[in-house]
Amino acid sequence: MTIRTESRIVVAGSVRDVWDYLCDVGRWAEWAPTVLECYVRGGGSLVAGGWIDQRARDFRREHRRSERVTDVDEPHTMAFAGTIGSSPARWGMEILPAGEDSTDAIMWVEVDLANVMRLIPPGILGRRIQRTSDIEMAAIKAAVEADVQAGTGSA
Repeated sequence: MTIRTESRIVVAGSVRDVWDYLCDVGRWAEWAPTVLECYVRGGGSLVAGGWIDQRARDFRREHRRSERVTDVDEPHTMAFAGTIGSSPARWGMEILPAGEDSTDAIMWVEVDLANVMRLIPPGILGRRIQRTSDIEMAAIKAAVEADVQAGTGSA
């Protein structure tokens, strides 16, 4: 069984502002509650086939995890594959113009329930993932808009 969630928010900033913020994986801890530290393996930028490594805290434990970058289509889409708990998972962002100087940002998450995670009722897990994604999207919006206001976003 696969659970899929989607969160959408309009950001008062350009597509480039949102894209640049999301590509700065060192800032992911600002908006992702489970990420304590994040970096592109080997340095450089996000590229399909590359890896991002994280120090994370979820399910009340701190650990390291890696996610494969599966898609980068600058400046509109990025996607990753890894795990949530013991289940294979994918997530990504779609970034679309929503009028002059605003952007429609969409985050989707898919989890293929496996192993012990099959015991968690899908509705409960889906609501938890949705709630986390909604919190993350609000934090992305706040950070990008603060950068734009401060003049540190893209011109």
